[in-house]
Amino acid sequence: MRGDDNGLQADEERSPLISTRFLVIATITILALAAASIAISWFGSAYGARLSLAGHSESTEIVNITIGRDRLAFPANAIRFEHQRRSGLAERIDLYLLWPEMTGYSAKERRRFDDLALSQSLVFLQISQSTMSRDMSGRVEPIYRSLLEPQTSEGPAGLQSHVFRAGTGYEGESLLTATAPDGTAYAIRCLLPSVAEKATSSDCQRDIHVGEDLTVLYRFSSRMLDDWQSIDAAVRAYVAGRSGPATATTTLKNQSKASTDRSS
Repeated sequence: MRGDDNGLQADEERSPLISTRFLVIATITILALAAASIAISWFGSAYGARLSLAGHSESTEIVNITIGRDRLAFPANAIRFEHQRRSGLAERIDLYLLWPEMTGYSAKERRRFDDLALSQSLVFLQISQSTMSRDMSGRVEPIYRSLLEPQTSEGPAGLQSHVFRAGTGYEGESLLTATAPDGTAYAIRCLLPSVAEKATSSDCQRDIHVGEDLTVLYRFSSRMLDDWQSIDAAVRAYVAGRSGPATATTTLKNQSKASTDRSS
């Protein structure tokens, strides 16, 4: 009996205090925790950076887009919505640009994009294939004229102000018109605030034709109306300078896509 006790005691003395199995499990656990910590740190950093951008992009990589018969190339940081920052066929593209720089988002200018109090800082563009033969200026006489009150008054920035009649669907809006220095007609619709402080970032809108077959609807704050001539010229130049005719193959593909979309 004593011999058995001695043998058992000898076995216990030879046994390691920590088993190999325990060491393996502990090592795996430590490695898993370390990997999880690294993953959480990386995800937190990446998500935090993305969250801080709040949908904006600082990338100046060029995105090539085809709309109808027009090929367009814009930097990613000028494209307003994340899902539109990919090359290929599109039905429309939305841009936002600083005024008067006509540049896209940057961390340095973040406040001008995010602070509603700085509503006079941005111009918003929506570019799509034309659906009407006339732009806003061309619609004044054949369409808008019959919807307006007969009286006109002096509007802001040397523009003539016309008020829409009740029941026309444009209640509360004013149509502001002028003759541009080159002799062409100018027209823009605005929801003019009672005081300048109540102006929004997009209470004036106008559409123009650019390129092969594009309509550019652009919007800005009524507080920027003093710059109406400069804004119109800048928007035309910005889009025209970044557009060109689409190739015949791409145009056919886009027309086919549009046909499929309409039939669905």
